Amino acid sequence: MDVTPTKIPEVVLLNPQRFGDQRGWFMESWQAERYEQLGVPRGFVQDNQAYSQKGVLRGLHIQNPYGQGKLVQVIRGEVFDVAVDVRQGSPWFGQWVGVHLSETNHHQLYVPVGFAHGYLVLSEDAIFTYKCTDYYHPETQFSIRWDDPQIGIEWPGTLSPVLAEKDRSAPLLSEIPEEQLPHYQLDRQSTA
Repeated sequence: MDVTPTKIPEVVLLNPQRFGDQRGWFMESWQAERYEQLGVPRGFVQDNQAYSQKGVLRGLHIQNPYGQGKLVQVIRGEVFDVAVDVRQGSPWFGQWVGVHLSETNHHQLYVPVGFAHGYLVLSEDAIFTYKCTDYYHPETQFSIRWDDPQIGIEWPGTLSPVLAEKDRSAPLLSEIPEEQLPHYQLDRQSTA
């Protein structure tokens, strides 16, 4: 498996090895021991899938408390996927990592606890799947504005995205009360 470092060390871009022949291809999309050695923790408790059409932007979402680490990938189509460090005290606070995930490149991105996450669908439609390290707790989930100028995400293309109301009306990162954001810890684990 190839691993590509990102500008934020905890965010890991993975390219699982594929084995193909005349029948098609095969790949391991998760193997606990191998992924843990690459910086992706064990302990996933929930798998999710989302279907969206071109131009849909989901995010930037985060849960705190009950933060979720996410191993994300696309099984149909293509998205531009983004992780934003929102951990108070982090040397990377407010910085983002963005990658293209698609059914053809088979890349996966590990988005750690303490990061806001979102993606923009670039293909006609997409099926997005992700493993989570904690359960969905709607009472602790909130959104951060996708076009926050202080974060400065460079979304591809000319944007007039399709948004959920909670994402359209989301506050800027600077408007979120400090007690709502997760904290950075030196041992690279985030807690509420």
